[in-house]
Amino acid sequence: GGMAVRNMSCLPALVGAWRHPAGGIQLSTSGSFPANRVGLQRPDLLAGRKPRTINMTTIGDDLLKDASPEFGPKVEAVIVYNANPLAIAPDSRKVQQGFERDDLFTVVLEHFRTDSADYADILLPATTQLEHVDAHLAYGHLYMMANNAAIAPLGEAKPNTEIFRLLAARMGFDDPCFQESDEELAAQAFDKTHERAIHFDWESLKRKGWQKLNMPDAPFAQGGFPTPSGKCEFYSSTMAADGLDPLPAYIAPYESVASNPTLAKRYPLAMISPPARNFLNSTFVNVQSLRATEGEPHLDIHPNDAAVRGIAHGDMARIFNDRGSFVAKARVTEKARPGLVVGLSIWWKKLASDGKNANEVTSQRLTDMGRAPTFYDTLVQVEKAAPRPGHETTL
Repeated sequence: GGMAVRNMSCLPALVGAWRHPAGGIQLSTSGSFPANRVGLQRPDLLAGRKPRTINMTTIGDDLLKDASPEFGPKVEAVIVYNANPLAIAPDSRKVQQGFERDDLFTVVLEHFRTDSADYADILLPATTQLEHVDAHLAYGHLYMMANNAAIAPLGEAKPNTEIFRLLAARMGFDDPCFQESDEELAAQAFDKTHERAIHFDWESLKRKGWQKLNMPDAPFAQGGFPTPSGKCEFYSSTMAADGLDPLPAYIAPYESVASNPTLAKRYPLAMISPPARNFLNSTFVNVQSLRATEGEPHLDIHPNDAAVRGIAHGDMARIFNDRGSFVAKARVTEKARPGLVVGLSIWWKKLASDGKNANEVTSQRLTDMGRAPTFYDTLVQVEKAAPRPGHETTL
């Protein structure tokens, strides 16, 4: 959870590594970019009203809820873009049940027939990065970037922004911002008045392709952290005010022997689900050559844990808990520590032999800070499964 990331983020200060380029840890550079969020998101159009927000981590539960004073109106329509919730959201069985509702109207903007696209009432072709104009920030470097279209949109594909412009027009919104082109939006992407974006100009960025932020490669060498004191705070008054432990501390996972011994007796193995080596999270799973290289969903399990379950290298294993189950081929290896299994993800469910993936067993619980997902806070049991015939789906 958040405390674990906080603890890791304190380590560079403890050893003095912040003074060196690339001396940090667990700190994305995305916050360094002076993005013009107010200009792009236009909160002024809400006239002080607060939009309803549903956490995508809990979409499985939320799609199944009826209207209530606590929750608000029942969710009756969903537009899915830049996402594949049927594959990537936790507690996947509930997510699927939600999208199977007869009374849910679902529109999906996509390049491919993803798991989520299969549940669309209307499937609209969206452009790829090669077909539209955009401005990019980053989370691993300090360069503003222009994304220039390499080709014209194919077929009937349109950028998400154009689909939203057309939808706004049909709904009667005539504010000038709803007619702004992608070029005009990209020109507003960065706050030109911010010291880090001095000399930012969209036309020159388009020509060059990139522009470094006006900041050093080791920005915290002399301090200047975004904290009340300007220091890396081992004791955080902000966290104390939020009712959290102000000092770095160990917080046991929600699902562990320490926090839930009864659950741990039934499901004694912790599971993490990092991306498979040949995919980019759930992206590129539809590329047949990459699937051929990856082979099939795998579960890394320590020899001791495999032996007591009668599982040999190459056997099919069933991984399960109260939320669901999925099947993967066992790789018996000491790379997995005792008591921990590694279920590589994120396979599209339609491309797995049993039509499921690792998110069948992950939880919708949120982290202690930031209301983020807890994919790596999962207890499971593993048993030998019957071998399955080869499986391939035509996309």
